[in-house]
Amino acid sequence: MLSSESATDEIPVVEPKKGLFARIADDLSDPVLRALVSATAVSRIGRGVFLAVTVLFFTQIIGLSGGEAAVVLAVSSGCGAVASFLGGWLADHWSARRLTFGFEVLAGLMLAAYAFVGDFVSALVLASLSGFFDSIAYSARAAIIARGFASERRVHARAVLRTVTNVSIAVGSGFAAIALALGTAEAYRLVIAAAGLLCAFGSLPLLRLTAAVDAPSRSRLAPVRTETGSIDVEAAASAAAEHSDWRRRSPWRDQRYLLMCALSAIFGMQFGVAELGVPLWITQSTTAPEVLVSVILIVNTTLVVIFQVPASRGTHDLRVAGKVTLIAGWLMLVACVVYALAAGLPTWFAIAVILVAAVAHTFAEILSQAGSWGLSFELADPVRAGAYQGVFGMGFSLGALAAPIIVNATAISLGLIGWVILGGIFLAAAVGIWLIARRAAAASPVGSAI
Repeated sequence: MLSSESATDEIPVVEPKKGLFARIADDLSDPVLRALVSATAVSRIGRGVFLAVTVLFFTQIIGLSGGEAAVVLAVSSGCGAVASFLGGWLADHWSARRLTFGFEVLAGLMLAAYAFVGDFVSALVLASLSGFFDSIAYSARAAIIARGFASERRVHARAVLRTVTNVSIAVGSGFAAIALALGTAEAYRLVIAAAGLLCAFGSLPLLRLTAAVDAPSRSRLAPVRTETGSIDVEAAASAAAEHSDWRRRSPWRDQRYLLMCALSAIFGMQFGVAELGVPLWITQSTTAPEVLVSVILIVNTTLVVIFQVPASRGTHDLRVAGKVTLIAGWLMLVACVVYALAAGLPTWFAIAVILVAAVAHTFAEILSQAGSWGLSFELADPVRAGAYQGVFGMGFSLGALAAPIIVNATAISLGLIGWVILGGIFLAAAVGIWLIARRAAAASPVGSAI
């Protein structure tokens, strides 16, 4: 017969479920996440202001044509793609926290300098520099997350930061309404200068990060000498072996990771569907009012803020990351087909159908982000965390560059068939990512035990 003491010991202790504010307090108790959240909250408000007024500033204030504005934004994205890998590579050789701080300050100052732009060339130069510096800082920040958190906390940190980003951009868009309402060149320039300075100021919390988030120091290849001046052969050989091992760990030699990045970049084109495809489809092929584009943006932001963190739980597990990505693929296929079905419907019916598609699209975005973050961290070599995150970021940048071309060539040009083809592309990419995650989990000691 069990004693009362032993019986009591066997009763499981169920911890009460924490409320929203308690969970937020737990997150902010982590000094690394607290610094990143503080920096993100401030800087992304400035970025939100800038995103809301950029195109109108180019076309209505500076006098650029629509084509010139598109070239400026495209070149900025191209520079960002190159800088993404460079930022990760630098974060493996230098202090990631100092790099992130320095380049975010530079990116913010470049944004502020837009206030003095007066022609196409100056806009192109500043956009290129701003995109370049911002992408370097973003990749270095990803390296900080990779090194600053335990495996099960990395995706959670990314999810928290993405939630903060969405809230801050929404707040920034509200501030941008000042310039949009006044409509004067002075108002635009003042708001843009303030937004850029806010982005630069937002990097200050990063100075609170410690050296623990930086890459560990490595041995130098220079000949190591003893106290008597002779060359220490063993130390020199050890340094050479370390350098050789370092080069072998390059993400460019990791075919599995490169394939995962390529497929994630393809799926990342779903942002292009939201930014380009849906607005054009609504205005050109449906009876729905143009204001629905803004409504969809509000719905998207709200759902991301509410569900991104919960949906990211457990995606540090390779199998879970693969499964949520596969679900996202099916949701994108459904969203594409439903978007297409809105064409030719009565106005209110078209609005309802498009909103249903937008909700499916948003959950596909949420799940795909959670899955890709988990895989980008767990499939990476921790020794070269910066370079791996740089390659992953570069893939997304290239996907963003290709998205307008692909979306226009399929959905916008071909209608229903084009939307089905586009949805099939997303599903195929998701299936590929799922297969990579499944095989990686089966091959790893931890994954095989799941």
